[in-house]
Amino acid sequence: MIVLAFDTTSRRGSLALLHNGHVMEARAVSAPDGFAAKLYPEIRELLEQNEVSLAEVDCYASASGPGSFTGIRIGLTAVKSLAEVNRKKVVGVSNLRAMAELGEGGFRAPLMDARRGEVYAAVYDAQGHAVVDEMVTPWAAFVELVGRREVTFLSCDAGLFTENGAAPLRAARRSSSGSAKHMILKLPLAVGVGRIATRLMVSGEVLDPLELNANYVRRPDAELNWRPPQ
Repeated sequence: MIVLAFDTTSRRGSLALLHNGHVMEARAVSAPDGFAAKLYPEIRELLEQNEVSLAEVDCYASASGPGSFTGIRIGLTAVKSLAEVNRKKVVGVSNLRAMAELGEGGFRAPLMDARRGEVYAAVYDAQGHAVVDEMVTPWAAFVELVGRREVTFLSCDAGLFTENGAAPLRAARRSSSGSAKHMILKLPLAVGVGRIATRLMVSGEVLDPLELNANYVRRPDAELNWRPPQ
């Protein structure tokens, strides 16, 4: 089973080609001017170097957000068009879930800068189940929600945890036992997208191209509560 996965949700995107869950090749792709003109040439080069045709790809997967609205739409449109032409299935994977896939620890809290003093955040267990649903929230509120529970904060951006970043660790340390664990992810996000897509393909949890939607993430109306894994 071959999965082609990519992430175009920020200027620092990525592509990954996986066979039965194993990475054939993954590459970071910088697109300061956007992916509109860059994505398809990068896909073509990746496939050619690995001697894989579009028709041989069993599933097309893309990071579905949160992130740049334009970047999200470019990725999802590419997935839909490639799958439609080649009559294949698609998978959209949340950026936060893909980050948790690449992280470590029993409870993993992926974080992204949501601007305006807020972060995109969630908590996943080691099996990839959401313990705290994805949300957009002030950092201090998320730290309070997590409390003293043992979590590892994850980010693709080291600057997120600095004093001037969106999620300064000093605030987390004041609210925890004193050692807020954190991890800067090194693997391209597309690898996490591809791994999750592979499992969903095996379990039959894939979509027809027209069913694929973006995952912009909005603050839930209900009170946010910690849930133990099922």
